[in-house]
Amino acid sequence: MKAILVLEDGSAFEGKALGASGTAWGELVFNTGMTGYQEVITDPSYAGQIVILTYPLIGNYGTRDAFSESQKPVLRGVVVREACERPPAGDDGNLDDYLKRCCIVGIERVDTRLLTKKIRSCGVMKAVLSTELDVRDAREMLRRQPELGSQDLVKQVTSKGVRVYGEENGIPVALMDFGVKHNILRCLVRRRCRVTVFPADAPAGSVLESRPAGVLLSNGPGDPKKAGYAVNTVRELLGKVPVFGICLGHQIMALALGGDTYKLRFGHRGSNHPVRDLKNGRVFITSQNHGYAVDGASLEKGVEVTFVNANDGTVEGLEVPKFRAFSVQFHPEASPGPGDTEYLFDEFLKLAGGEVRRCRRILQ
Repeated sequence: MKAILVLEDGSAFEGKALGASGTAWGELVFNTGMTGYQEVITDPSYAGQIVILTYPLIGNYGTRDAFSESQKPVLRGVVVREACERPPAGDDGNLDDYLKRCCIVGIERVDTRLLTKKIRSCGVMKAVLSTELDVRDAREMLRRQPELGSQDLVKQVTSKGVRVYGEENGIPVALMDFGVKHNILRCLVRRRCRVTVFPADAPAGSVLESRPAGVLLSNGPGDPKKAGYAVNTVRELLGKVPVFGICLGHQIMALALGGDTYKLRFGHRGSNHPVRDLKNGRVFITSQNHGYAVDGASLEKGVEVTFVNANDGTVEGLEVPKFRAFSVQFHPEASPGPGDTEYLFDEFLKLAGGEVRRCRRILQ
């Protein structure tokens, strides 16, 4: 079956349908990871987006439920150069089958290198991916769609209620769910934490009533300024309990501290992004997935920049010693990507006064 991808600038690409039939629109972005395609597809931070996977062959090790970072994908479409049709025996099916089960529209046999170069030059843009429309109708559909940045995407992916994970007598940690990945929960549970997950719009009072030793602000999709309710909650929490922010949580903490954020031209998405630790000069290769960044010039006195991106100098980490709070733009939990910065979870629990011990039980 034929599929088309039509971009906001009017350009159109024809390829072979992959996954479900139908039509989807979203912000077209690219991820440069060589592996971890299922983790990317199930990352809630991709809500509202059509993702180009730049590695030329995707799906060569199949799909498995254990690879998923959420219960179901919330991205709107997938674009690949070539999808492997015959994964290893014993897996849960190939990429085409997986996308069909998840009702995700995809396209293959398109020039993903050309698409990626276009986005790098022109910036992210809206796109329509369809097995139903012709190019003219797809362009008309695009003209009617709002900018993705105008939407509060966090409300689409956050928990509907309070959930608890981990051992009964574990270190009590509250987690603000802006679109949390499963591996963040796993990293905490492995360290014998009792994790209470709160919806993104939970008030500070409710979070503090759980008597947490620390609060973790999770990753999530979209513009942090659209989640003003979360910014207000974090502002109330700062100084009362240790806080650790990851990705969107990092941006929300910066806003709560009086800083500002801005949209990047094409974002950082992949598992090969170098960041420099300004305390010791050490460079880490990190997993990243974000389209917004913290404006370093907007930060008030007392807010220290701890990490910067080695490619473009953007802010990758913050620390506020007087509040026992710190944050990073990258993903220390990886999944996919290198786990070199997973030690930051230990640093968080040291701040929280908890004893860091690993256990064998891993959250599924």
